[in-house]
Amino acid sequence: MDLSLSPGEILFRNEVQDLIATAFPPPQRYDGGPAHERRWHDALLERGWAANKWPVAFGGAGWTATQAFIWEREVSAAGLPPQVGGMGMGMLAPILFAYGSPEQQARFLPDILHDRVRWCQGYSEPGAGSDLASLRTRAVLDGDHYVVDGEKVWTSGAHRADWMFCLTRTSDEPKRQAGITFLLLDMRTPGGTVRPIISIDGRHMFNGVTFDNVRVPVGNRVGREGEGWTVAKGLLTHERTGQAFVSLSTELLRRLRDEAAGPLLEDAGFAGRLALADIELQALAMTELRTLSEVAAGGAPGAQSSMLKLKGTDIVQRMTELFVECAGPYAAPWFPESAGSNTSDVGPPWARPEVVRYFEGRAASIAGGSDEVQRNIIAKHVLKL
Repeated sequence: MDLSLSPGEILFRNEVQDLIATAFPPPQRYDGGPAHERRWHDALLERGWAANKWPVAFGGAGWTATQAFIWEREVSAAGLPPQVGGMGMGMLAPILFAYGSPEQQARFLPDILHDRVRWCQGYSEPGAGSDLASLRTRAVLDGDHYVVDGEKVWTSGAHRADWMFCLTRTSDEPKRQAGITFLLLDMRTPGGTVRPIISIDGRHMFNGVTFDNVRVPVGNRVGREGEGWTVAKGLLTHERTGQAFVSLSTELLRRLRDEAAGPLLEDAGFAGRLALADIELQALAMTELRTLSEVAAGGAPGAQSSMLKLKGTDIVQRMTELFVECAGPYAAPWFPESAGSNTSDVGPPWARPEVVRYFEGRAASIAGGSDEVQRNIIAKHVLKL
């Protein structure tokens, strides 16, 4: 694999850097808030890069695998998201490309592209998390509607979402993966209730969602009835490929070396762990590039997505652990907005954000399919065990 950039790729990298500098002229930095998110999305939309991972036929940028790689590295280094539009943009849209009807594509994709509608994912249930095939939310056909009853849990962003893409059980089969149907559900439909789940740091990200006789038009079913598991696997493949965190880990590694400069980097134990993480990150980046090349050639990420997710999660968690070690006594968890404190941070300004990232990163071993599930997939489809 030739890793040197061609003159055209260097020109593309310069275009990306120019776009970033135009949207956020130094010393401005993206703060993650709604105003900055809208500014970044508008800049991408004007440049034709808002749906940069979509096929050209649906408004995508038509980038090569190398251009996509360059894009991820540059925006990550600038602290910017590679796409804006949440789960609709990066997770549901690829499913609509592959399984959606022309009517569904025409109805939903423009709103996703222009970030007019936000989506959440209705997969996990109280008794069906990593063992997703055990889901029990029921959808019963009644004329031209499905009547949905059940409960979803750990639903990220449900309190802000307009729609949910949802797995439901439409029949009971000996094989649990059969009889599952993929539905698109308007969150304003009567009978749906969102209950907040407040995390230990006082934030509201997750929710429980209950359905009581929620009516969903048959036209909102993606794919055939009973074949939702096939659709879901495609969606999870895209989600797990995006959880390699290579760009994030690369930026964290760079910052770690800056912040740990001095006695800590001279410590053999710390330096050794940092070097090992660097080596494994380079290997992960090569795997990601191979996967991107296969996708660009018309393939689909299969078991590689589980490899990327498994190793990517491990590396980014270790990076955050090294940040905590680097912060030392300033790594003590402290959430003043939850306690109502009016005092300011002590220690380096990066310490508390990185400690928050450390705690958030613990969940990465579960989100998108637990590590154990990924190992099972690799054992079955790669090692043939």
